[in-house]
Amino acid sequence: MLQISYIRENKDKVITALAKKHLDAKTIIEEVILLDENRRGVQVALDNTLGEANKLASAIGELMKNGEKAKAEILKLKTSQLKESSKELSEKLDAFATELMQKMYLLPNLPADIVPVGKTPEENLNVFEEGAIPVLHEGAQPHWELVKKYDIIDFELGVKITGAGFPVYKGKGARLQRALIAYFLDKNTEAGYQEYQVPHLVNEASGYGTGQLPDKEGQMYHVGLDDLYLIPTAEVPVTNLFRDVILQESELPVLCTGYTPCFRREAGSYGAHVRGLNRLHQFDKVEIVRIEHPDNSYAALDGMVEHVKNIMRELKLPFRILRLCGGDMSFASALTYDFEVFSTAQDRWLEISSVSNFETFQANRLKLRFKGKDGKTQLAHTLNGSSLALPRVLAGIIENYQTPEGIVIPEVLRPYTGFDIIN
Repeated sequence: MLQISYIRENKDKVITALAKKHLDAKTIIEEVILLDENRRGVQVALDNTLGEANKLASAIGELMKNGEKAKAEILKLKTSQLKESSKELSEKLDAFATELMQKMYLLPNLPADIVPVGKTPEENLNVFEEGAIPVLHEGAQPHWELVKKYDIIDFELGVKITGAGFPVYKGKGARLQRALIAYFLDKNTEAGYQEYQVPHLVNEASGYGTGQLPDKEGQMYHVGLDDLYLIPTAEVPVTNLFRDVILQESELPVLCTGYTPCFRREAGSYGAHVRGLNRLHQFDKVEIVRIEHPDNSYAALDGMVEHVKNIMRELKLPFRILRLCGGDMSFASALTYDFEVFSTAQDRWLEISSVSNFETFQANRLKLRFKGKDGKTQLAHTLNGSSLALPRVLAGIIENYQTPEGIVIPEVLRPYTGFDIIN
């Protein structure tokens, strides 16, 4: 959530910045500022009323002490009127505060200055590319055909049990999936991230805390009876570990990692580009989350990008990194880098990771602060990244490592799988 003080002091700058995310924010920003002015005006009136009531209470005490009961009764009448006024002002203040908060929740984060202008993924900026695209043998197939051939993932069985987008991993496919999870977690913990196992359902406050609500409400599975949401990513429960927390500056940075299944409705996703593992309703992902001092967060973002780079290099998969344009960024992000793996059999790039800096946007919603050496508290910066999302990494391995003899396992994964090839 944006800070209201910043909006008040930088109205035109905020409107211009949000235009980069293709939001015409002029009207809502003006409404926010007016609501805030009204709220602050009522707050002043309430404070003055309560202050006057406190003075009268002291005066009444003195009068009663001095035996001037008649005068005290007159002041009691005034006190009663002030209490009624304060009640009305409190109700008005709550109404303004609620309406203001609802408006504020609708405003996305401001994009960083280096975010490219653009509306569509085609306008994202390619900032890095590495790895030779393999030349496959004649008759090479996309992963959805290969998994049937080697009987390692069953999409139809998933449809039978649940529905489309819920695959069943079998035999060496399940072991390869488990190997990737263990490998990613080991790489993250070796880099200093502390591992967490977190709930797979979260409450509404958690969804609002990280910005999934109200923005992504239609994409989340909701358990209505309990008013809980299935997590779309481990980012939500892991970051919410620090909701309403005040850290000491000496505790920063905080580095967390965790594996969870992820659940996304992906409403409106159809066509060949979402076939097989390309887009699922349930998938596995290993996440990294950082809580940083504002002065260090962009250096930390660069470090996270390098960390994911090294994983891709060890897997020996061709990949590229995109700096997302304003129109393709998430609601909460200030700057995002997407990693994509090249699927040789599909002849297209597949997104496998997003690494983002949210600056104070999530921290303001979460009330996540730290106390500096001067004793003052300020909002921390939050960052997160996929390290990594499994379905498209798995698709990339299956397709790029296919040979006429079978699917070769990347060397770095063999200690985890216990086998060298799927055939």
